[in-house]
Amino acid sequence: MAVFTRVTDADITAWLNNYSLGSLLELQGIPAGIENTNYFVTTSNGRFVLTLFEKLTSGELPFYLNLMAHLARHGIPCPSPVADKNNFFLGTLNEKPACIVSRLPGKSVTLSTTTHCSAVGAMLGQLHSAGLSFGDVMPNPRGSAWRATATKQVSKFLSAQDQVLLNSEVDYHTHNALNDLPRGVVHADLFRDNVLMDGERVGGLIDFYFACDDCLLYDVAITVNDWCMQNEGELDEERTRAFLRAYHTVRPFTELEAASWSTALRVAALRFWISRLFDLHLPREGEIVNPHNPEQFKRILQAHIATTHPIWL
Repeated sequence: MAVFTRVTDADITAWLNNYSLGSLLELQGIPAGIENTNYFVTTSNGRFVLTLFEKLTSGELPFYLNLMAHLARHGIPCPSPVADKNNFFLGTLNEKPACIVSRLPGKSVTLSTTTHCSAVGAMLGQLHSAGLSFGDVMPNPRGSAWRATATKQVSKFLSAQDQVLLNSEVDYHTHNALNDLPRGVVHADLFRDNVLMDGERVGGLIDFYFACDDCLLYDVAITVNDWCMQNEGELDEERTRAFLRAYHTVRPFTELEAASWSTALRVAALRFWISRLFDLHLPREGEIVNPHNPEQFKRILQAHIATTHPIWL
């Protein structure tokens, strides 16, 4: 989440005339994140989140909005898109595709506990299970083809040593793909800042705009790489075990998934190392932009390469 496109009180007041959400009380920009423009919107009828999409097109967005509506109907605490007076989820604001969704309770945590990890693991299992009945399909836009292309674009900014590491790891996953594992809808970005904790329970899962179809284990690895990581880039066994056990209780891992766990951790770390390199060295212009440090995921990747991880249950 970020602010690239300025929205004024007058802009949002006029836009809200297309909805039955009451009158505007407060508009507040959300500075965190790097993909879309986001504002908190408070009206006389409640609290919402406004998103203006900076990369995704109007043709791509129905998948994400319909997915959130589907998951919300199946009991997953995710933003529920609000339809306008013509029953459309998607509109246009300041020449950008835009939508408004429900605002969920809770707040993101900086330090995760075993209790947090257990709650998030169970919720991710529920999300994957609920997603199996969703009919739309979106291939992963950050898959192998993207990794190869983005690597070529960022390599010139790297040291010779980092170029070798990056290219060798991209090659490794070209020959060790996870294509035979159970697949379905994945969130693909369920970091701590995209989960709202309401005490010890999950109040909300947010920012579904990297969601796609991929290996479910890949999504587990992405989430564990953030929620269960120590500062030096090593997995914390207690938190990882709590996460995986809770997930496994909801959607049991297959034997092939257990055997592929180390590879999943590596490709999940590689994806975010590449994207953070790209955001750091080839950023878009924006009013409020906070790119993340790519060194964190380089360390995580190196730690995963050095250690073969069992799937702790």
